Amino acid sequence: MKTLQTDAAVIGGGAAGLLAAARLAEGGARVVLIEPNKLLGKKLRITGKGRCNVTNDCEVRTFLENVPRNGKFLYSAISRFTPQDTEALFEKLGVPLKVERGNRVFPVSDSAHDVANALERWGQRTGVQVLRGSARKIETANGAVTRVLTDDTEVLCRAAILCTGGKSYPGTGSTGEGYALAEALGHSLEPAKPSLVPLVSPDDYCAEMQGFAPRNVTLRVYEDEKLIYEELGEMLFTHFGVSGPLVLSASAHMRRFDTKAYRLSLDLKPGLSEKQLDERVLRDFQKYQNRDFQNALGDLEGRTMIPVLVRLSGIPAEEKVNSITKEQRRALVSLFKNFPVRVSGPRPIDEAIVTSGGVSVREIDPKTMASKLVDGLYFAGEVIDVDAYTGGFNLQIAWSTANAAALAAGERIRET
Repeated sequence: MKTLQTDAAVIGGGAAGLLAAARLAEGGARVVLIEPNKLLGKKLRITGKGRCNVTNDCEVRTFLENVPRNGKFLYSAISRFTPQDTEALFEKLGVPLKVERGNRVFPVSDSAHDVANALERWGQRTGVQVLRGSARKIETANGAVTRVLTDDTEVLCRAAILCTGGKSYPGTGSTGEGYALAEALGHSLEPAKPSLVPLVSPDDYCAEMQGFAPRNVTLRVYEDEKLIYEELGEMLFTHFGVSGPLVLSASAHMRRFDTKAYRLSLDLKPGLSEKQLDERVLRDFQKYQNRDFQNALGDLEGRTMIPVLVRLSGIPAEEKVNSITKEQRRALVSLFKNFPVRVSGPRPIDEAIVTSGGVSVREIDPKTMASKLVDGLYFAGEVIDVDAYTGGFNLQIAWSTANAAALAAGERIRET
């Protein structure tokens, strides 16, 4: 077994690990970054559909409102390294940024590779040593980190930062191995669950409309018949249920599938009131009064959805439009404004964008990301039990927690 002597081991070369390693090395520490993938930042390179939503250009208070799980824990880390600090860092690293709808920040190039490459170059410039392999064990003596073991190397160190991510996207290396490392050192884990994940529906008409992606719909989420989320955007019908940006965001609010029942309601015509839509349908019915009902909806909705709307409306497909009653027409209008999708649960965690759950925040110092149980052990990123909505918030959590962990680890190294 080879031996490497260093100041700090950063375990995991994703978003949090890349920033933590470079920040630490910039402060003068010797750093070994342990990563099994040949490509650093593998998940980072595919995030935001390959565009990388770097952060959200908002104030700290707004940011924390978008962190439904353990947001208060992040107050110090986000305040000390804000979204604006992230923007300044990437501009300094040679990645020009732009702000889009909802304050979402992207590289001007629309390339996630530019973000990952900039972090990798920063690490190279500051002397970060990359060790290919997986950390198998973090060893301690007298309650403090002493070394990290991979399959063929022992890394002697005074600090270790665990940045191994969650369980989502396992193909990128997020296998949950960091949970086992933390648990072996006495840390408690909150169960890992999928967040920002597609939803499964028992309604067979979702599969019937597979590939159909309505662009401007309002999605409402009901938890035991109580409205808990409402947003306008784009979604996608799939062979298993529903997905797309709107659904992924909605799923982050649906956290109690074990005890609660959820359903979705879609407003397919959010720009029109029920009265306006009724008038619009009436005009179309007058225009196509001699047609069968199934052939009179082409001006109102896409072809893929029409057979489903016809079936759910209760109006016979071959009924002549001129014989449809006022009550039937109003029921059709109500269907447009309240299209139902039942939800049986989320897709598996390996299809989720983010993992909810992880190392308990009760055992982590919120200012330094230091373990309260083991001296010299720190956490950053998705391995911690925090997660946020879509819009750049989850990556900012990675940047801010990595920054806090790196600064604290650097201070420890200088003092010991």
